[in-house]
Amino acid sequence: MAFALTACGRFTVMPPPEGEPVVLKPAELATTWTDADGGSLALKQDGTFIADKVCVAVSWYEGLTWSGTGTWEQGSNKKQSFVGLTFDVARTFDAYHPEEKGEREPDSYAALRQGKVLKLWVAVGDPDNDYPNCVLTSPAS
Repeated sequence: MAFALTACGRFTVMPPPEGEPVVLKPAELATTWTDADGGSLALKQDGTFIADKVCVAVSWYEGLTWSGTGTWEQGSNKKQSFVGLTFDVARTFDAYHPEEKGEREPDSYAALRQGKVLKLWVAVGDPDNDYPNCVLTSPAS
């Protein structure tokens, strides 16, 4: 039976990164976030950002790295903050789709705290595949 289930698909989706959901103040978000591949996302206090080959997730694709400028907004529920980006123009860095795209909104990042480390993360791609999550970290507090 287990073999049959394995052949049909995964038992679970990729788990979120380690950490606890956290509500962050805008001042805590307004910093430069980096991903494991050297991408960076500088969130400015005035609600704008600059991205340089930062990992993003979009519902129609497994995941990309984008560069560009735009605006960001914070939302939250009682337990967790979320950051939404709107790129003025996004330059994608992907071997299959290297192009500029007009205004784009990738999936929102969710905030986590692991000890003193703050993280923004979003699941990438089809949950049945082993795509790694997109995880950004802020400088150590």
